[in-house]
Amino acid sequence: MDRSLKVLYSLIFVLLLGMGCRQADPIAAEEEIEPVTPVQVIAVADSSLTESITVTAVSAYLEKSYVKANINGYVVASAALTGKQVSSGQLLFSLITKEAKAIGNSINQLDPDLKFSGVSKIKAAQSGLIVQVNHQKGDYVQDGEALATICNRNSLVFLLDLPYEFNQLIQSNTNLMIELPDGQQLKGMLNGTMPSVDSLAQTQRYIVKVNSANAIPEGLIAKVKLVKVNHPNAQVLPKSAVLANETEDRFWVMKMINDSTAVRVDVKKGIENHTMVEVLSPKFDKKDRSSRQGTTALPTQQE
Repeated sequence: MDRSLKVLYSLIFVLLLGMGCRQADPIAAEEEIEPVTPVQVIAVADSSLTESITVTAVSAYLEKSYVKANINGYVVASAALTGKQVSSGQLLFSLITKEAKAIGNSINQLDPDLKFSGVSKIKAAQSGLIVQVNHQKGDYVQDGEALATICNRNSLVFLLDLPYEFNQLIQSNTNLMIELPDGQQLKGMLNGTMPSVDSLAQTQRYIVKVNSANAIPEGLIAKVKLVKVNHPNAQVLPKSAVLANETEDRFWVMKMINDSTAVRVDVKKGIENHTMVEVLSPKFDKKDRSSRQGTTALPTQQE
């Protein structure tokens, strides 16, 4: 290779090496912007705040009647279907004794001079919904055996099993709101109490009467909210504006004293819900501002 080309390549290599090893400009490093934590300023407010507990209740029909056989014999006809609405006095079953069946082999073949048909008509004693059918055509049944079960749809209630430690709450929550799994809400009223406590769960059963235009199945689990404490004029802040130590026995907020400075103010916390916290003391001015990281709340001067 020509010597002049070697010299040229060497110069180019040295030049590139020097450019890669060049240090950053110290003046540019000094001009880097320090990171700033974004905050949101929030003022204290007066609002109604309620603390409550949520328990479950199960739907049930208290009034049920049983359609029973009144003879020993066979079911020769049945009009009972599960889920069918029936009225009082409606024919549901026809029974024939085994003797009548043996003599005539059918109802129509019996001698009318005997004045004995051996057939018994079983009718519904009350209006309601058939929730269970125990026998079909051709079954042999005995006297007194249940053929079907009818429930009175007007007897719909919700059975609330409440821990006994909260039994004092039920006295101030006689009018209840029941929330079904599909979001539908029903108004309920306390209608009775069972005089016993479950020995294992230590719960007492309460009967909540409801009125519903829609058919509600038995065994449906709903939610019932019981109010523990209600403060109609509480001084509140968002939960994210109230800070706490690791043991959560001391609480404080960051109060803005100017556009760039916040000071810590210890507070006494009251009741709370999912989003808001009651501040019992100190009392803040509505013009004061508090801050929280990401969002900041602003408390005010003490009275």
